Amino acid sequence: MAQTYHTTVGSRRYRFSGLAELMAKATPPRSGDRLAGVMADTAEERVVAQMVLAELPLITFLNEALIPYEQDEITRLIIDDHDAKAFAPLKHLTVGDFRNWLLSDHATSEALAAARPGITPEMAAAVSKLMRNQDLMLVAKKCQVTTAFRNTIGLPGRLSTRLQPNHPTDDVTGIAASILDGLLYGSGDAVIGINPATDNVAQSIKLMRLMDDVIQKYEIPTQSCVLTHVTNTLEAIEQGAPVDLVFQSIGGTEATNRSFGFDLSTLAEAEAAAQTLNRGTVGRNVMYFETGQGSSLSADAHHGLDQQTCEARAYAVARKFNPLLVNTVVGFIGPEYLYDGKEITRAGLEDHFCGKLLGVPMGCDVCYTNHANADQNDMDNLLTLLGVAGCNFVMGIPGSDDIMLNYQTTSFHDALYARRVLGLKAAPEFEQWLAKMQIFQDVSTYRLNDQLPDAFAHSLRHLPKGSR
Repeated sequence: MAQTYHTTVGSRRYRFSGLAELMAKATPPRSGDRLAGVMADTAEERVVAQMVLAELPLITFLNEALIPYEQDEITRLIIDDHDAKAFAPLKHLTVGDFRNWLLSDHATSEALAAARPGITPEMAAAVSKLMRNQDLMLVAKKCQVTTAFRNTIGLPGRLSTRLQPNHPTDDVTGIAASILDGLLYGSGDAVIGINPATDNVAQSIKLMRLMDDVIQKYEIPTQSCVLTHVTNTLEAIEQGAPVDLVFQSIGGTEATNRSFGFDLSTLAEAEAAAQTLNRGTVGRNVMYFETGQGSSLSADAHHGLDQQTCEARAYAVARKFNPLLVNTVVGFIGPEYLYDGKEITRAGLEDHFCGKLLGVPMGCDVCYTNHANADQNDMDNLLTLLGVAGCNFVMGIPGSDDIMLNYQTTSFHDALYARRVLGLKAAPEFEQWLAKMQIFQDVSTYRLNDQLPDAFAHSLRHLPKGSR
């Protein structure tokens, strides 16, 4: 039987029927939790839940599963992979104590890295609910998670970008033009990643070969990915396609992932297959995952949990497979789950904090749909906050407008702005390539060249007349 939690404030008695309700009621407000009927009824109830949560021993999360061990393979993964030795220094702490330690000078980057295997997603989600935005940023900044394939991502003082050249008809010329545009702004060191408009194996292989040709021709130290279903990528590998990264959208419950058409064994098979290709030059991180608050609720697979806790559980799936990139697509699902700019901003900072605390290489698609109560100023704010917080990568899309997926995100020049104003650089190998190719007059300040680099100009001169 689940334990009940209660306290008295003034003359009023508050009671929470279990850990799931306590976590949900302590969560900052968002439309998805309101839709699910798990949100606190009043601001006072939320504060009281946070007070009760702050006094909860961290070890509670090892003794009381939010989703039963027997019913959910993500719960089994979290419990079975928990490192008791890494948890030992934190074992005596409450959630509130944990927050204080994370914010203290004792929680160095080295100490946080040592503690990662002992921290469960539920612990990370719980402590985030007690934190202000600046707390989330301060701790995330201390959590360094570095990965590598053809370049090194996540080093201090660096901000990488995914070059996202989507096209509504997968037109090769349109995609190539977007790739060129992005490279000329210094974008693409995290990955050149395409969401295919036609999601099948044959089309995925066509796009993989297009990106591989570009990367090989210009000797770009980056990686490519077609964001197709993991089973399609497995088939592509079997057919000899040039697969760099394996993609899959993931959720924090077994039921969510089964609704997406895979389970943990599928991901394990895909990672093993990609590793056999040996396409990385400086590292072997071959997986790319995307997540988003609300995915479990939209699949009716949230088990009564709040959407931020479900999201944190997805990071247990991610870290199991040592990904190169993990990306919270924070505002993509829509205002039913994150209503406005304030909720999107809070969610983006929570996701980044929880992922980094758990040792996941977090990036963020700073985005919103056109029917959300948000605009580009909100995205500018979140982009800047994430840059300060040490986010590994963001998106780069022509003009901020994804004309295939029909949502608004960050553009090539937005990423350039973030690097300039915050003094951040691209991945070191990619930065050297930018200098060699003369993309910028000055790579250290990202001052653009007045003329097209010679290598690209030569290629464009030899295009068929009808393609120019």
